[in-house]
Amino acid sequence: MAAAILRRARSRRRRPPASPRRAHAGPAPPRAPSDPAGPAPRPTRSCRCRKWRRGSGLAWSMVGTRGVGREAAAARALQGKRPPEPEPEPEEPSLLGAPAPSLGPGSDPGLSDSEESVFSGLEDSGSDSSEADTAAEEEDGASGAEQHSRTEKTPGQQAGTPSPRTEVASVPDEDEYVEDSSDEEDIRNTVGNVPLEWYDDFPHVGYDLDGRRIYKPLRTPDELDQFLDKMDNPDYWRTVQDRMTGHSVQLTDEQVALVRRLQRGQFGDVSFNPYEPAVDFFSGDLMIHPVTNRPADKRSFIPSLVEKEKVSRMVHAIKMGWIQPRRPRDSTPSFHDLWAQEDPNAVLGRHKMHVPAPKLALPGHAESYNPPPEYLPSEEERMAWEQREPDERKRNFLPRRFPSLRAVPAYGRFIQERFERCLDLYLCPRQRKMRVNVDPEDLIPRLPRPRDLQPFPTCQALVYRGHSDLVRCLSVSPGGQWLASGSDDGSVRLWEVASARCVRTVPAGGVVKSVAWNPRPTVCLVAVAVEDAVLLLNPALGDRLVVGSTDQLLSAFTPPAEPAAQPAHWLEASEEERRGGLRLRICHGKPVTQVTWHGRGDYMAVVLATPGHTQVLIHQLSRRRSQSPFRRGRGQVQCVAFHPVRPFLLVASQRSVRLYHLLRQELTKKLTPNCKWVSSLAVHPAGDNVICGSYDSKLVWFDLDLSTKPYRVLRHHKKALRAVAFHPRYPLFASGSDDGSVIVCHGMVYNDLLQNPLLVPVKVLKGHTLTKDLGVLDVAFHPTQPWVFSAGADGTLCLFT
Repeated sequence: MAAAILRRARSRRRRPPASPRRAHAGPAPPRAPSDPAGPAPRPTRSCRCRKWRRGSGLAWSMVGTRGVGREAAAARALQGKRPPEPEPEPEEPSLLGAPAPSLGPGSDPGLSDSEESVFSGLEDSGSDSSEADTAAEEEDGASGAEQHSRTEKTPGQQAGTPSPRTEVASVPDEDEYVEDSSDEEDIRNTVGNVPLEWYDDFPHVGYDLDGRRIYKPLRTPDELDQFLDKMDNPDYWRTVQDRMTGHSVQLTDEQVALVRRLQRGQFGDVSFNPYEPAVDFFSGDLMIHPVTNRPADKRSFIPSLVEKEKVSRMVHAIKMGWIQPRRPRDSTPSFHDLWAQEDPNAVLGRHKMHVPAPKLALPGHAESYNPPPEYLPSEEERMAWEQREPDERKRNFLPRRFPSLRAVPAYGRFIQERFERCLDLYLCPRQRKMRVNVDPEDLIPRLPRPRDLQPFPTCQALVYRGHSDLVRCLSVSPGGQWLASGSDDGSVRLWEVASARCVRTVPAGGVVKSVAWNPRPTVCLVAVAVEDAVLLLNPALGDRLVVGSTDQLLSAFTPPAEPAAQPAHWLEASEEERRGGLRLRICHGKPVTQVTWHGRGDYMAVVLATPGHTQVLIHQLSRRRSQSPFRRGRGQVQCVAFHPVRPFLLVASQRSVRLYHLLRQELTKKLTPNCKWVSSLAVHPAGDNVICGSYDSKLVWFDLDLSTKPYRVLRHHKKALRAVAFHPRYPLFASGSDDGSVIVCHGMVYNDLLQNPLLVPVKVLKGHTLTKDLGVLDVAFHPTQPWVFSAGADGTLCLFT
């Protein structure tokens, strides 16, 4: 009996659900006996899988199942369009020449071979289409037959036939397959499953059955044409575009109904029932015979020794008290009063640091229903009380007068005050904490006294006057006897340090951005950055032997036979320019913002005000050679500096400072000063520490051996920092700012690597007046004495000793 039930269930699962619209198609209609050699019957849309040509034995076969992608495209095209009113559809006459054969009940003549194979229980490669696709094909076939019957008229009809769906459509003189529009919109493009993007550059979109090209429409409708078509065409809402042919296709009522069912998440076939009763494999009823009649195992009726051992262990654990029975939980809730009257034996009562509950303030005269006249607010006081914030009011209510207690209304803030009182009781600290009595002076770090850190500059000694505009830069000679300054008035002045006397004035022909004295004591040479050139001047100051050896060094150069391409051009000075002190001119073609010398005096670095990898150039004086050390730029370069000991080059951009190894040609470190805009840079004479100033009034100290993050950030200035400098011998560094002050700090770097540097500000020097919101623009130390020079926007230079 069980085997019979299984076979019955499996046969039901394999059998498709019965549908009156899907049945086995009848046999093909017989050929008329009067015309044995007549044309073959015209295939309708339902049997469109094969088409026959007259006079040829070849059969063109093509599967015309409508794909799901076209229904999805139609669904997208119908989004937002107005729904139609369904119209009654007349019956379509058949196009076959012979009367339709008698079909069984529920049979449908519009089924293809692949659909017949589906409902006959056979496995066919073309039977994978869904039921919604099949329904759409049947409906489209009916509409196509109706349209053909309306457009094409036959010469004769059979008289007296009882069925109105039969019609004679055979014409012996005309070929009825010349114009076949039953499935033209679906199968006329025979490119197959080929991406249509391949035809974007061609005038056609595919090929028809005869191999002719299907050309695209000559004019693509724009938005205006679509709008006019939408206003004029009543069937615009049901018109979609066929991507295979590029033409518009008008959907039928059956297709519209199918699309709407798919949009609502329903099945394409109306008669499909997704909730058919399922046949259970195992029944819930008690049966006489079991499913399996296997004899019981021996272990099912013999006591288990393993379970016996487990039970004995549990009994022993219960006897020893190791396993305790679970106590029943108390279902009554427990409440705790935090501020109840504590007895001495309670935990809070024994706590010595316990805080009692805060008490409410007693009501005063203002809370009375008949307060004194001085407590009643005037109109101005009432308006002022209403305009204040609730936290700023002295009282959270206004005193009012009532004739009797019976006339007092209910208090509007009663619930809010009760809630705040509960919050006060809940959030009040439950323990009293002792306040720590700390002297504020003990919180300040112990720093040495400034008089123990002498020598350092303390007062203004000399003022160098002569420039008519702001002084942007200055530089001290290696011996400390001469001072060079550059100004916006287009001149470079050479001063004697001891007497503040202007020894020489050299016209530069433009705004002087940077001045740098050659650090070699045996060379008397000054580099001046003016506009797009770097001028090398011999000021002819000091020892005549040094001046002569400098000219001899510059004139000993012999140009190569084949000059190489360089990013800068070296030009000799004319006789008139040589009398003014100019020896060489290095032209860059772009504005120069900074020039600095290497410690040995043969190389100098130049910063150009241009984006790209050529912002930094390095020039060699002995060979008159220029090179760009970087292949690509990393932000706008602000300033550069050579390492005093190692072959390193420090490049400061707006947000970072990078340390490059010149010999290995690689990036060694990247320092992050955490500043908005870095303005200046200086390297300690030992080479292990770096300071940089920023426009957001910060001075950042870096320890290269410690970390890439700042060791200390000093915020002593109130405005932007313009320049920072280290003293070459003394443990001093200075910074100049737009607030017109120069702050000198003691920066001791110890040889012991375990001891951090000692940074102590010792003196604030003021000697410049603010001009155009600018103060001190440059600072520099004397090479041998604890003196500092400053250049200001007021056109003066100051010496602090």
